[in-house]
Amino acid sequence: MRTQVAIIGGGPSGLLLSQLLHSAGIESVVLERRSRDYVLSRIRAGVLETGLVDLMHEAGVGDRMEREGFVHDGTLLANGNEQFRIDFKALTGRHVMVYGQTEVTRDLYEARDAAGGTVIHECRGVKPHDLDTAAPFVTFLHDGKVNRLDCDFVAGCDGYHGPSRQEIPTAERTEYEKTYPFGWLGVLSETPPVADELIYANSERGFALCSMRNDSLSRYYIQCDLSDSPDDWTDEMFWDELKRRIPEEAADRLVTGPSIEKSIAPLRSFVCEPMRWGRLFLCGDAAHIVPPTGAKGLNTAASDVHYLFNALRHFYHDRDDEGLEKYSETALARIWKTERFSWWFSSLMHRYPDQSGFDLRMQQAELAFLRDNEAAQKAMAESYVGLPY
Repeated sequence: MRTQVAIIGGGPSGLLLSQLLHSAGIESVVLERRSRDYVLSRIRAGVLETGLVDLMHEAGVGDRMEREGFVHDGTLLANGNEQFRIDFKALTGRHVMVYGQTEVTRDLYEARDAAGGTVIHECRGVKPHDLDTAAPFVTFLHDGKVNRLDCDFVAGCDGYHGPSRQEIPTAERTEYEKTYPFGWLGVLSETPPVADELIYANSERGFALCSMRNDSLSRYYIQCDLSDSPDDWTDEMFWDELKRRIPEEAADRLVTGPSIEKSIAPLRSFVCEPMRWGRLFLCGDAAHIVPPTGAKGLNTAASDVHYLFNALRHFYHDRDDEGLEKYSETALARIWKTERFSWWFSSLMHRYPDQSGFDLRMQQAELAFLRDNEAAQKAMAESYVGLPY
């Protein structure tokens, strides 16, 4: 089997890259370890930056998003019982789109099906070879036999635990990591959202987030100990704790109900440098992870896809390899700025076990400064809606 670009990973970044390449007449094959049903069952954030919204339209998969997604012109920040609004539209002229990552993936699957794209699921033992040559290839086990996929380039869109990043020699690879001393307990419920926009809450009991998927499906989070298990939290315990962490007026109108999904996610920041080695290019979680505060995970993957797609398009259409040569440098410049924002926003809104009285006062002062200073609000809004590509 041969293609121009072998894409390891059939999540949204791999599928988006494949669809964009198709729009430019460039062949690709997507190799995914899990089944399609499994990929579509994963619950992830659904706040899309302006850049990702534009990429969805460029890929020809933006129609349902425009019909069913929710445009958010701002977000609410709560400090105890006080809250204030960051007005994205007034401060930047842009907005974000609330549209579930599962729906993004579904739209991309349907587009690849309609185009006759090749997405091979349940691939085991995926391994890239000869990445430092002009003739790389990928081997994988599928339907009980070993297959070989020859290609010009390999895109590693296979997440933190995938094989792609490990192919960069350790002597050539530097990894930066920060782990946070808490997690997020998340609950999905078939209830109406408590507010029209997201509420990020800092309280003396810890962080909370009120989010949504649609008019009748809400997603809520509270900061919890890393040692906690979802089984430690009954639905009643979760709702009671959430109400204690958000402003009273929001707690009074909160509609509760049975959880249909409950999980705990640890928080971490991670960056791998470089993101390119030979004919291998890393995208998304294979190269970097951000804490979920501000919902930048899928959006940073989208910026990688943007840079890599345009680099490959120029290579195949114009025989210009400058974009490929500079891919890692270009992508990392934006990623580190996004890492900064996610780290800053997490530091602002969470309670840390080792915080001193001075630390807490500084956190409160930072929130007050953000509340009262338009320049600070604009800086936050620009990062939230998405830095330019």
